[in-house]
Order: sequence, then C-alpha cells, then structure tokens
Amino acid sequence: MTAARTLWGARGYAAVGTPEIAETAGVTRGAMYHQFPDKAGLFLAVVEAVEADVMARLAEAVAASASTTPAAALRSAAESWLVVADDPEVRQLLLLDAPTVLGWDGFRDVAQRYSLGMTEQLLSAAMQAGQLPHQPVRALAHVLIGALDEAAMVIATAEDREQARADVGIVVHRLLDAMLTEG
Repeated sequence: MTAARTLWGARGYAAVGTPEIAETAGVTRGAMYHQFPDKAGLFLAVVEAVEADVMARLAEAVAASASTTPAAALRSAAESWLVVADDPEVRQLLLLDAPTVLGWDGFRDVAQRYSLGMTEQLLSAAMQAGQLPHQPVRALAHVLIGALDEAAMVIATAEDREQARADVGIVVHRLLDAMLTEG
C-alpha cells in the first residue's frame, strides 16, 4: 500500500498501473491482488489511510488550540484543513483523484466517515460554550464540511494556488466570523 500511495500521490491514479506498484513494492501482482480485489480496492485503502493521517494532523491542531476556546479550536481545525489539503499527496489523492475514482458518493462516504465526528464534536463544544447559536449539529456539520471541502477544491484546482489559498482564507475566516462569537 505504501508504494501505491507514494506513486499515486506523486503522479496520480491514472498514470500508475498495478504492475508498477507491484514492482516498486517488491511483490508479485498476484500477492497484491490477494490483499486487494483490484486497483480501485487498493486505491480505496490508500484513500482511507490518507484520510486517517489527515484527521490525525487536524486533531493535533485542535489539541494545540483547545486550551483557548471551543471557537478557537474550530477555527484551528478549519484553517489546518486548508493547509493540509494543499499538501501535494493529499491534494492529488483526496481532492483530484478520489472524487473521480471512487465516484462522488464513494468519495463523500469516506470523507464523512473521517471528518463528521470531529466536526460535530467541535460544533457541539462551541454551542455549549455559548460561542455558536444552538442549531441542528449534524446538519451544520454537513454544511460546514461541504464548504471547507469546496474551499480546498478551489485551492487544489487553481492555476495560482497561492492566490486561491489567500482568497479562500479570507472567505473561510468571514464565514467562521459570521457563525461564531468568542462568548
């Protein structure tokens, strides 16, 4: 799986076939297919691993800001996602390839499984602290994740990613400012 992640992360899913992955990993294609049903199954496992790593990085950012306020932790998670999403491997695997290879529903399912719980916890904590008006947490989490994922997509597909990151950063800050109070 490491070989597939490295190769796909650098060159993209379509550019790398299973023979190259098996050769790089030092295994036969038969051994690889014993572990994964097909190329798409291997890709799903890689995406799951990348999502887990992304969530660990976001959890670190949240933990670093948790001593302040729940609103600050939510802001930190959102800002960290935009930074992490611009990592070349994350950008290629999660933002460029996953929606195409897994299909929109498959991509959304994986992304929600990894991000929904943390997002709901952060929103609930902000509501309990009086820093966010009470509202349906699950619905708000889905809307916020959708906005942040689209923000990451804007950056990932921009010709000038640095400018896109700056522009999206302004919008995300204003969105969060409109939602949150430091109460």
